[in-house]
Amino acid sequence: MGRICQIEIDDTGLAPPTPEIEQERRVAIFDLLEDNSFTLPPRDGRDIPEGPFRLNLAIREGRLVFTVATDEGEHLGEFHLSLGPFRQVVKDYFQICESYFEAVKRLPPSQIEAIDMARRGIHNEGARVLQERLEGKAAVDIDTARRLFTLICVLHWG
Repeated sequence: MGRICQIEIDDTGLAPPTPEIEQERRVAIFDLLEDNSFTLPPRDGRDIPEGPFRLNLAIREGRLVFTVATDEGEHLGEFHLSLGPFRQVVKDYFQICESYFEAVKRLPPSQIEAIDMARRGIHNEGARVLQERLEGKAAVDIDTARRLFTLICVLHWG
């Protein structure tokens, strides 16, 4: 039951996403809801529901904010993460994605594959950073971290 059953992205105050960014968002949300692992550790000696959870992601005052509620909508809390540790990996990820999309238009498959491998490596690094930053706040598997990292990139883009 430790999973996310609903996710919302609060992009209030951010620039409207490009069609490509909006597509990335839709795919990441769909994939995340299909298969994810998300649990909360006990806090202050009180029990935490096992899930499923509703999650809202936002950027407020330069921080990434996770707001967590039960499936029924009962507010469980929120935690804030500094965007600093994500800045370089997000920048690298956007740069390699640009290279990848350009390569698809004009390069042979072998070169596209090499760029795609680099893109996946940077994506994995972003997921690893997210898992580290969530330590003690929430536990996610690597696939969930990858999908959440995509959503962080979408928010960061704005």
